[in-house]
Amino acid sequence: MDSLKPSVCVLDASTYVGFWILKGLLSRGYTVHAAIQKNVAGETEIVEIIREMKKVEERLVVFTVDVLDYHSITVALKGCCALFCCLDDSDGYGYDDDTTVDLEVRGAINVVEACARTDGMQKIVFNSSLTAAVWRENICTEEVVDERSWSDQEYCRKLKLWYALAKTLTEQAAWALAMDRMLNMVSINAGIVIGPSVAQHNPCSTMSYLKEAAQMYENGVLAFVDVNFLADVHIRAFENQFTSGRYFCFNKIVNTEEESLKLARSLSPLISLPPKYECQGNEVQSERLRNKKLNKLVEGINA
Repeated sequence: MDSLKPSVCVLDASTYVGFWILKGLLSRGYTVHAAIQKNVAGETEIVEIIREMKKVEERLVVFTVDVLDYHSITVALKGCCALFCCLDDSDGYGYDDDTTVDLEVRGAINVVEACARTDGMQKIVFNSSLTAAVWRENICTEEVVDERSWSDQEYCRKLKLWYALAKTLTEQAAWALAMDRMLNMVSINAGIVIGPSVAQHNPCSTMSYLKEAAQMYENGVLAFVDVNFLADVHIRAFENQFTSGRYFCFNKIVNTEEESLKLARSLSPLISLPPKYECQGNEVQSERLRNKKLNKLVEGINA
């Protein structure tokens, strides 16, 4: 990258992951268009923080967008060479039915189409989830679950895994349109996100991700990622011209009771444990997830 960094857009910058990507980009010298979705419940603490940052950060420009309003997206994207797309439950009510899923899919289609019509758009970095890959019947019979894997829509509906269904259909819709419009896109499929104040700033998505967590654990596909590392991976995926396709992003697979206990404590108070709870066994679950592509990207190898 040149010493004079270009302008990029983060949409939705008010999501937990979007906010950390925003901070990472600013620290690297980029001019950032922070696109924030309207929230019917009022402005969140993250939005308030972003507005305070704007007062002292001249390279930060804030836009209010509605992902169902195509024009508002194009305004935020104008002059940007990249989009970091972080769609999530914008109203804070969680993922509870097909309607929520449909809204996110429609939003993704609008965002990608807006990118296709933005002059100078070089790359979309699409924040997705491992839940878009790990929910299939009999996945426990598979030795390897990697970037070629997709969750089964009907299986998600059967178990009412609305978050996983939303992430699957949204990512698939984004990929279909990006390829049709010949856009350069990569997706980062993240594990359950942990980090500072995650229980406070990301409660709905966290709990939605963890629905049927015991089954993910038993199937060897429950993994977590630190939000700072995740944000860095998004930025690396943009800066590395050789990136393509999907990238599974996680720091650790949770495959022992001790690891699951650590994860639960990192998400407190969303997950409550007895005060003196101790591990009851030392069983180790199989690890099925693979992230070789991510390792190459982090190591600076052509990925």
